[in-house]
Amino acid sequence: MAEYLRRTYAQVDLDALVENVSAIRRRLGPGCRMMGVVKGDAYGHGDAAVASELGALFVDWFGVSNIEEALSLRRAGVRQPILIFGYTPPEFASTLARYALTQTVYASDYAEGLSRAAVEQGTTVEMHIKVDTGMGRIGFQAAHADAVQRIAAAIRLPGLRMGGIFTHFAVADSLEAADVAFTRTQYARLSGVIEKLEAGGIRVGLRHCCNSAGILCYPEYQLDMVRAGLILYGIPPSTALEGRMPLRPVMALKTVVSLVKEIEAGDGVSYGLRYRAPGRRTIATLAVGYADGYSRLLSQKAEVLIRGRRAPVVGTICMDQMMVDVTGIEGVCRGEEAILFGGDATGSIPVTELAARCGTIPSETVCLIGRRVPRVYLRQGEEIGVADYIRARL
Repeated sequence: MAEYLRRTYAQVDLDALVENVSAIRRRLGPGCRMMGVVKGDAYGHGDAAVASELGALFVDWFGVSNIEEALSLRRAGVRQPILIFGYTPPEFASTLARYALTQTVYASDYAEGLSRAAVEQGTTVEMHIKVDTGMGRIGFQAAHADAVQRIAAAIRLPGLRMGGIFTHFAVADSLEAADVAFTRTQYARLSGVIEKLEAGGIRVGLRHCCNSAGILCYPEYQLDMVRAGLILYGIPPSTALEGRMPLRPVMALKTVVSLVKEIEAGDGVSYGLRYRAPGRRTIATLAVGYADGYSRLLSQKAEVLIRGRRAPVVGTICMDQMMVDVTGIEGVCRGEEAILFGGDATGSIPVTELAARCGTIPSETVCLIGRRVPRVYLRQGEEIGVADYIRARL
């Protein structure tokens, strides 16, 4: 059994990850590559362990947010190509080249700065061109008349090597007619840019546009590669897409009961005394709070699972503790396991439910799990390892 502080911990089921990869692969056409998106510490699941597992499953590429995340993967032994989606200061050109990292290039001035740095440092950086087809975030703006000329000029700059071109869908997770039409417009804009570049004699390399929602809804847009993010972790991109693919949640967040007590009618609980007992109640204190990533916004809105039954959160969630009403759940005692999201043989609380009650999205919910929370890895139900960030010396 893995050694870690059994206070609050996130269980990461590697078998579920394997099943999700298999389900995604069944959707892909012949020759289509898969990128595993492991930015944000693999959506809070632990980038080193997840990337190692995905590498063993022959996932072709990895996608990260920044150079720090990319170097973390290289230090962990990842050898597959890595695409950095966001900004890297041009002065790191030689680092990008040394570690075989592919940089997203999304504007003329950035391309020129990266080119100058690469030439000065005597190196060549591989790049993927990002085209903004309507997301409005970063990218050469496809709607501008000179977009193709700007991209072509960037590709011809010294010190840069063209490796691919891509865009990102803004509303592919929606089935509303207007959103479907907009996604199709985004694809058409990307296709138009590619066609014009190729007509000018430029080889664009890998073409990709499908994120998780695109994989589920637009198989005709797979191109050369897809970017699997949320669905790798068993989370649908939106409630509208639940059930589109057999997915198993990879993470379960658990904690323990630290105290059980009785309170009387009118007694208050936690900061602000927002909760007053309507009668005699049994209250359990849990060893988890918003510093662990369980949002304070869930105060008096969420439920946890104890002994297979739901217990409502009462009072304000604190930094390190929270309280739940376990009245009627027999035998709850100190050390008892409580499931915050995810599940086991007794039942589950979907992360999608928790996110909805918090007024956010599931990807934020899992990404916010704090760095003091150990990630405990399971295979065939058995603990095989742990990655915790403030390692307890037990």
